[in-house]
Amino acid sequence: MSDPSDSPPKSKTSPAASTMPHNPFQNTPVLLDWSRLDIERRMGFRGGRFTNPGKTLPLLLGLLLTVLFFTLVIFGLQPLAQTKWLASIFLDRGLVPYPTMLLFFWATSMLFFKWRKIAFQQQALALPVMPQQADFELTPATAKSVRERMSVMVDNPHHFVLLNRIDLALANLHNIGHAADVATILKIQAENDESQVASSYGLVQGFIWAIPVLGFIGTVLGLSQAIGGFTNTLQSGAGMDSLRSSLQTVTGGLGTAFDTTLIALVCALLLQMAVSFLQSRESEFLDDCNDICHKHVAGKLKLSSVKN
Repeated sequence: MSDPSDSPPKSKTSPAASTMPHNPFQNTPVLLDWSRLDIERRMGFRGGRFTNPGKTLPLLLGLLLTVLFFTLVIFGLQPLAQTKWLASIFLDRGLVPYPTMLLFFWATSMLFFKWRKIAFQQQALALPVMPQQADFELTPATAKSVRERMSVMVDNPHHFVLLNRIDLALANLHNIGHAADVATILKIQAENDESQVASSYGLVQGFIWAIPVLGFIGTVLGLSQAIGGFTNTLQSGAGMDSLRSSLQTVTGGLGTAFDTTLIALVCALLLQMAVSFLQSRESEFLDDCNDICHKHVAGKLKLSSVKN
């Protein structure tokens, strides 16, 4: 007869463990790593905050593009009879076209990096930050769990517009316990994000203003040179043939002088169109952030989470 003590022990499960609900925050994968995936960080430079690009990398890229552009003009357009006139607009109009194109390519580089950073920030909109259970409620206890969930889904929530906004609001709920303050913090942070986005276009807007001014300066210099030459002819008391020849030089100089303004206005127009497109896209992104915060954060708050 076998000894009952020889039989394998039965597994014991505590009643508390058997009734413990499923933890919706388990097995959360790391989905976004700003330190590796941000376009500036991937190139070894310090990344700007949120969608705001830095200054150094766009400047270097702008310088490179300017050199490549004038190299193409000199060796590609100038030797060809069909495009020699186009090359002369950039090469034979004094020094003004050079800083004009530098500012244009610098601003273009900034807008390119901003476009890529907006696309990267938009990926955070698809992250399952909140549990999908219909009966999930945001309380001081679950707020801590949501913050922990975000901290493992990304390298740092404060590198993302949406997650930074949610984390700041939930930190208030977890630390203080006042659910009514969460909506206020979300609203204040939304306004701060809008201000930050508006200020991020400041340098580009400055370039859009400065480029036409450079064009006008080039035009004024060209006019001054043309009219100055004609004035010298008049003062010398030259004959009619000399006056006619000098007047032709003046009229030709007037035409070429305005080329600098033409270049500047075209560059400013292209930049303004790109800025308008990105501002519209970034505004839509902020609207999506507001919708998610209202639906999945403010909408999950319960009055029972308020501490008296």
